[in-house]
Amino acid sequence: MNSTIFRERRTRLHRSIDGAIFLPGLHIAPRNYEKNGYPFRQDSHFLYFVGLSYPGLATLIRPDGTSCLYGTPQTDNDIVWEGKRPTLDALAWAGGLDDVRTMDQLESDIRDLASTGETAHYLPPYRHDILAWESALFQCSVKQIQSGFSTKLAEAVVQQRIQKSDEEVAQIEKAIAVSKQMYDRAFAAVAPGRFEYEIMGAMVGVAESNQASNAFLPIVTRHGEVLHNNRYDHMLKDGDLVLIDTGVELPPYYYGSDITRTVPANGRFSPRQQEVYDIVLDAQLRAIETATPERSNKEVHLAAAHAIVNGLKAMNLMKGDTEEAVQAGAHTLLFPHGIGHMLGLDSHDMEDLGDFVAYPNGKKPAPAPGLQNLRLGRKLEPGFVVTVEPGIYFIPELIDRWRADRKHEAFINFEEVNKFRTFGGIRIEDDIVITDTGSRVLGPPIAKSAAEIQQQMAG
Repeated sequence: MNSTIFRERRTRLHRSIDGAIFLPGLHIAPRNYEKNGYPFRQDSHFLYFVGLSYPGLATLIRPDGTSCLYGTPQTDNDIVWEGKRPTLDALAWAGGLDDVRTMDQLESDIRDLASTGETAHYLPPYRHDILAWESALFQCSVKQIQSGFSTKLAEAVVQQRIQKSDEEVAQIEKAIAVSKQMYDRAFAAVAPGRFEYEIMGAMVGVAESNQASNAFLPIVTRHGEVLHNNRYDHMLKDGDLVLIDTGVELPPYYYGSDITRTVPANGRFSPRQQEVYDIVLDAQLRAIETATPERSNKEVHLAAAHAIVNGLKAMNLMKGDTEEAVQAGAHTLLFPHGIGHMLGLDSHDMEDLGDFVAYPNGKKPAPAPGLQNLRLGRKLEPGFVVTVEPGIYFIPELIDRWRADRKHEAFINFEEVNKFRTFGGIRIEDDIVITDTGSRVLGPPIAKSAAEIQQQMAG
């Protein structure tokens, strides 16, 4: 990728919008005081349209289509503490921008636009510091900023970012290649007596050695029934399942991966564990097979749901007609989330824009049983990169509540399900790209079948 790509992206965006477009970069967020910041990660929209991963920048695409970069020149003291960084002129050249101005000139430029009756479009801010900054820039209240974002701009950004180019897919596959190294390390490190944080640390070490950073908080847990479990203080025991859900992103463009595997702590699935594992794997393979152009992500999700219900019926954990059970949402006791989400510069790509991503043209359907947690409902198109991540989870508190309420007892054998209350959870996740004729699993293969995992863990 080069400055030409970023210039072309801004030009395409400008052609879809009447008026100016304001794209704020992010600032370093203080961890506990101003000079001790969290690791900096640039706003994804800014990365996509400007391509610069430095804090304290902003870009204004003017009504005539030219772009101006705003920033603050380094002081001598900045250089002492931070080292010399590229000048604003050099950054503007790298991003293909037409002009450079200092940050203290931005407010007057915004005011000048307003005085001529021009609209400055902006996206919904998701960080409070940007919200406060925009409130001062546009001289209006925080509530007005929250409600006044440009729906036209949000729709245009989604339309442009949602289909990944070959260059973008290649960047995602580079991140998945690092994920493979991480999982290879995890397969060797998992063992009874080890702590979750040891496995997590070994994987993060592999990422750091590849100059990669976490795309989200890693999940490495023997309590896989907790969907977003970010604790790492449990010791692995013989007979445990270990659910690992991690992703990395690579500079300079920060496209990421999102991969999940579930492995036996002792290197061998028990017969009962493998039976559940094979149901999840079958659901994932069926979902991937269903993920083709013209199909909706809802159809992909329902293919996985049907496979899970059929598998659980074979184990006598569910009963009745499969279609009726899925339509009623009975499967959500054990498969409570959606099949996946968009992937790109964000692990949940563009979800800061809400339903503009999930449902085009604001056509969000009424919530249906079993679909309330589906993050993406639109038709799939070539160039979409999505995750496919079905799972089965035995959540004791949920089992008890449903059983007490006799919820979906026509489809659930609670007596049998209760025998699995200490089982944990299993999830299997890969990243796929929708092609002209179907879909393709991205990146180098990572051990996935029970036999492959056991063979790799055996060394």
